[in-house]
Amino acid sequence: MTANGTTNGAALIELVGVHKHYATGEADVHALRGIDLEIAAGELVAVVGPSGSGKTTLMELLGCLSRPSAGSYRLRGEAVDALSGDELARVRGREIGFVFQAFNLLPRLSLAENVALPLLYQGAARRERNQRALRALERVGLAHRATHRPNQVSGGERQRAAIARALVTDPPLVLADEPTGNLDTQRGREILDLLFEMNASGATVVIVTHDPEIAARARRRIEIRDGAIEHDLAQVAR
Repeated sequence: MTANGTTNGAALIELVGVHKHYATGEADVHALRGIDLEIAAGELVAVVGPSGSGKTTLMELLGCLSRPSAGSYRLRGEAVDALSGDELARVRGREIGFVFQAFNLLPRLSLAENVALPLLYQGAARRERNQRALRALERVGLAHRATHRPNQVSGGERQRAAIARALVTDPPLVLADEPTGNLDTQRGREILDLLFEMNASGATVVIVTHDPEIAARARRRIEIRDGAIEHDLAQVAR
């Protein structure tokens, strides 16, 4: 492992001199300030910092949901900040799995149908979508809930379904934004264990969190303050 906490594996994520500005009325918000960051394939990284520090902005940028105002972002060696909107959508669909604090499940669809959505956007046939969605639900212990709608299951089960949706395409990069924030301690630990299992299976996992247990267990912790990386620390996994 290198001095700044990266492994010696190939860089999956490369940010160089990244700035992000937002216009809010007459004010210009400088959300990210000269971020330089490499994350190697196979890492599990916790991103921590106070509210308003730039964590969510960084996550949106890594997930190709927004573009840098300045600087460059390369994902698997590709300059994603130069891609068109349609090309960015394809990158999101094929390269990135998202886990959101609010689950973002569609209420009128079953859990299996929610999990299968990324495959629908990829153009997979119905039978393949169904089979892969059921396998993903089985991996998170929810095969028996496949036909239930989100309002028919618990908060922990909804979050596990969201993780199944993130892993159904076997993406190389998984981004989780406060994945345990709406859960009790036991359910939060179950979700954390699932994210670590995804990492052990080969996915690169980046977690934005206020949860000290996640920050303590991650092999690398990036601390952000005022839009800049304050500390980038390698840790002994616990």
